[in-house]
Amino acid sequence: MSEDGNNAFVIEGKMALPYQYFAGTTGSRFIVALRDEKKIFGVRCPECAMTFVPPRETCDRCFADLSDHWVEVASTGTVTGFTVIRYAEPYQPKEPPYVLALILLDGADTPIVHLLECGAPEEARIGMRVGAVFSETPQNNLLEIASFTPVSG
Repeated sequence: MSEDGNNAFVIEGKMALPYQYFAGTTGSRFIVALRDEKKIFGVRCPECAMTFVPPRETCDRCFADLSDHWVEVASTGTVTGFTVIRYAEPYQPKEPPYVLALILLDGADTPIVHLLECGAPEEARIGMRVGAVFSETPQNNLLEIASFTPVSG
C-alpha cells in the first residue's frame, strides 16, 4: 500500500456488531435473586464491614474476598445524587427526559445507579426516600428493578 492512498478504498455503510455480556458468577447471582426472589442482595466485607451493592467479588478498600459474604439489603433507600437525561440514544432504557439517580439502599454502603420515576424530572431531590419497583416480566439484567419511586418516611 502506498502512502498516497491510491491502494486504499472506502465502503460506505453501517456494520452491526452483535455483543453478549456475561455478568460473571457474582453478577449472575445478583440478577437471579432480583428476578426470582424480588430481593436485593449485596456483599459485606468480613474485614472492613463495608456492604457493596451491586455486589462485587473483591473489596476495593482492603482487597478481601467477598464471594461467600452475601447479605440482603432493603429495597428502600435515599437518593444521594441524580442527573436528568434529556437526549435520546438507541441503547437507553426509556425515552427522555428521565432521571438516573444514585440510590443508597438501606443496609448498603455504596449507591446503585438506577432509574427514578418521580413524576416530572424537576421533582427529583437529593435526600428523597425511594423504593424499588420490580419488573413483572423477566428482564435478566438490572432492569429486574424496573425503577425506584418515592415512598413516604
